[in-house]
Amino acid sequence: MFENALVHVYAVREISAYLRELLDTNPALGDVWVAGECSNVSRPGSGHVYFTLKDQQAQIRAVFFSQKFNVRARTSQLVDNGQAVLAHGRISLYEPRGDLQLIVDYVQPEGAGALQAEFERLKAKLGAEGLFDESRKRSLPQMPRRIGIVTSAAGAVFHDVCRVLERRWPVAEVVLAPAPVQGPAAVAGLIAGIDALNALDDIDLIILARGGGSVEELWAFNDEGLARALFASQAPVISAIGHETDFTIADFVADRRAPTPSVAAEIAAPDRLDIQARLGVAAGMMASIVGRRLSADRSAIQQASRAIERRVPGVGAYRQRVDDCLGRSLTAATSLHARSNQSVGNCVWRLKSLSPYGTLERGYAIVQRRGAVVSSVEAVKAGDALDIRVKDGTFEAVAGGTRPSPRKRSRRSVPDAQAELFSMPVERA
Repeated sequence: MFENALVHVYAVREISAYLRELLDTNPALGDVWVAGECSNVSRPGSGHVYFTLKDQQAQIRAVFFSQKFNVRARTSQLVDNGQAVLAHGRISLYEPRGDLQLIVDYVQPEGAGALQAEFERLKAKLGAEGLFDESRKRSLPQMPRRIGIVTSAAGAVFHDVCRVLERRWPVAEVVLAPAPVQGPAAVAGLIAGIDALNALDDIDLIILARGGGSVEELWAFNDEGLARALFASQAPVISAIGHETDFTIADFVADRRAPTPSVAAEIAAPDRLDIQARLGVAAGMMASIVGRRLSADRSAIQQASRAIERRVPGVGAYRQRVDDCLGRSLTAATSLHARSNQSVGNCVWRLKSLSPYGTLERGYAIVQRRGAVVSSVEAVKAGDALDIRVKDGTFEAVAGGTRPSPRKRSRRSVPDAQAELFSMPVERA
């Protein structure tokens, strides 16, 4: 590169790189459909297809890399000299030769129309990536609790779906994610609605719904971004777009397709009447099974009881002997108790007869000096304080001045040993 004070000189590679960057970063040129006639078709050993697209006024080089979606067989049929096609791809610059070229990823016969060609291209692309595989599609919940609906809040579709759900499965909660279903804002709104429902974490099922319309009106549901949002949805999705004959890319990606929104509601929720009938039949079967089991168990228990009774020795005689023993034991115990009571009574009577307090009942008294029983006149002197105990209490007395002469002990007096034994002080009554 040369430069002076007046001009800036670029190298060819710089110009080529700059132009290629402009082309590659231009969104309008990164997703284009080009209609033209194929010429100069070349198929080298690498498997790529090189050709020229031309019309009456201009031409552009094109290349179809076979490894892009493994479409070698298709290109061999569609790309041929003189064949009019619709080619999809992006505009770029091949720097070594400075050629402007179309890098093709899909080819469709020109008579199919641009929208149909775009539909087929995107269908082939996403299908090759596995977005339509049946193996990845999830089963729908049998009894959903929360059902999300992505559709227009102003249309009749939402009310039709709610009416069917209310009739079939009124226990389910319906959550609406309002979104435009056609126009420039439709794709962004539909994707935002799906993302918002998945963010709730408790949505069991999503219904993507729209009424009938033309291909142009339904075109938002053929968007690649919407298809990938449906593929990434955490909750399974039912697509219900247009009429039964309408097919969109969203129908192929969704876990289940419904021909109409009303049918989608019937697929999403079970019929409560059918559930009730099935529960009734199940309850009857369970009652019958339990009854038969109880009857069989009762019969088995009775048989076991009879078998046990046959093997147990007779215990009737032993029971009678036990009863006789109990009777004799009771009689002996009663007799022993009576004799014991009588013996105790006799002992009590004897003790009462020996007690000096019984003698007091007959008019006798017990004389005590300083707590000791006076059993001899020698133990008392004049002036001593005495306690005289009679049958109804004790009173005090003082010994006289003249000591009485000792007299011979009467046979009827209480023996000294007994007097001392029963010389317990008694409080005056």
